[in-house]
Amino acid sequence: MTKELFREDSYLRDCDATVTSISEDGVVLEQTIFYPLGGGQPGDTGAISWSGGQAQIVNTRYGADGGICHQLAENSPLPAVGDAVHLELDWARRYKHMRMHTAMHLLGSVLQYGVTGGNISTEKSRLDFDMEDTVDKESVAAAIEALVAGDHAISCRWISEAELDAQPELVRTMSVQPPRGKGEVRLLEIEGVDLQPCGGTHLRATGEVGQVRIGKVEKKGKRNRRVNIHLDD
Repeated sequence: MTKELFREDSYLRDCDATVTSISEDGVVLEQTIFYPLGGGQPGDTGAISWSGGQAQIVNTRYGADGGICHQLAENSPLPAVGDAVHLELDWARRYKHMRMHTAMHLLGSVLQYGVTGGNISTEKSRLDFDMEDTVDKESVAAAIEALVAGDHAISCRWISEAELDAQPELVRTMSVQPPRGKGEVRLLEIEGVDLQPCGGTHLRATGEVGQVRIGKVEKKGKRNRRVNIHLDD
């Protein structure tokens, strides 16, 4: 298993690590700052270097055994098992994902319906809601703007799976449940705003989100509204 440094500090931009295995799925390290694809958030990209070599990491995913696989650009040189390596994130891309992911939590706190799906990218993100109501884009945007201006603190903590079972209202995603099997689940808390399981990377405070614009609202079914959001820098 790979130690997930990004879970405790999503602002780490580089780190040292040791190669534990290499396969067609990618390079696995004993620890990493790279977030693997999951929960609607893309896998991180960046660079890896070692004595005598370097390569671009074009994607990050979980492997079949639970290790985190750093996928290198085609025809890249490879380090060897046991090599000491240095990782550097594409920080601009990751930070945009952090802002987007946090903005999606704010959107979900304003539109308090069950969530049926979602996706994050640097240019546009979306949440799908189990709702029939019409979305008032102006009022939703104003509510999110107020939450950003409030600069609410954001933190994470862990609870046991049994504690989560005793509080089913914390889980708002309808199609995907929090990952289980490790005995504990990570909660994201936006102080006074939102509390729910989430394994993604987030900001330290809502003030970092910046200007959020509500994009197209799509009707995907009788009880499904897709709300797209953008960040205006």
